[in-house]
Amino acid sequence: MQPKLLLFDIGNTAVKIGLADGRCVLSSYTLRADAGQTADSLGLTLLSVLGHASVVPDSLDACIVSSVVPGFDPLLREAAARYIGRPLYRVPEDMPVALDNRYERPAEVGADRLVGAFAARRLYPGADSLIVVDFGTAVTFDCVSGQAYLGGLIFPGPLTAMTALSREAAKLPRVNLDVCAHTLEMGRDTATSIQHGLIFGFVSVVEGLTRRLARRLPGKTLVLGTGGFAESIAGVSQVFDHVLPALLLEGLRLLYYDRQSVSGADG
Repeated sequence: MQPKLLLFDIGNTAVKIGLADGRCVLSSYTLRADAGQTADSLGLTLLSVLGHASVVPDSLDACIVSSVVPGFDPLLREAAARYIGRPLYRVPEDMPVALDNRYERPAEVGADRLVGAFAARRLYPGADSLIVVDFGTAVTFDCVSGQAYLGGLIFPGPLTAMTALSREAAKLPRVNLDVCAHTLEMGRDTATSIQHGLIFGFVSVVEGLTRRLARRLPGKTLVLGTGGFAESIAGVSQVFDHVLPALLLEGLRLLYYDRQSVSGADG
């Protein structure tokens, strides 16, 4: 089917762009989150993405945005208005998330965390409880029970840890975190020592924290992984019940069509 939605998951280091229709997210792209670019440069990049997917802006119904970078938001609004020309809806400002937000200060919760939690609940309605582990600049652990978002944990992400290590330790190189091994090795060179230390260190963090969080949640708990590093973790651990790379984009898609259904019913 022809894509009808242009989705934006704007994080601190990357912008994930999705194209979706009424059934699913059809394709996705990842750009750097460069708030220093101009609206024109961003708009032309968006046209290039649409061209690659053989989509013309006029065929789209709307743009849906989740952002944790306030400085990027006006840039995207201007670029979308000039180059895409379709309505742009922000979450949660224009499209509230249908979960009971139990945070002490609900406005402090990042939109991405709420969207991921919402998507998890919609995709797994029968689960008593859910833990969503999202790997980005930070690793977030978000807990859902029933129709309530309960809160969670925030931990530095793998690339954040790698950057800090190479910055603070002058003799340690920045290494690639793609590791083929499925078991921990005692590194006999610096690169292997760093790679296995970080990867299996994060495995232990995720296993330990999700186990502890699950003890605080009622009933059977499903653990979902998303974000770029989730598949690396899943390659060496069975901590995730499901790995869903497009979870947040799927959440944005679901929010839009839920809103359309309500609007249609009201009409």
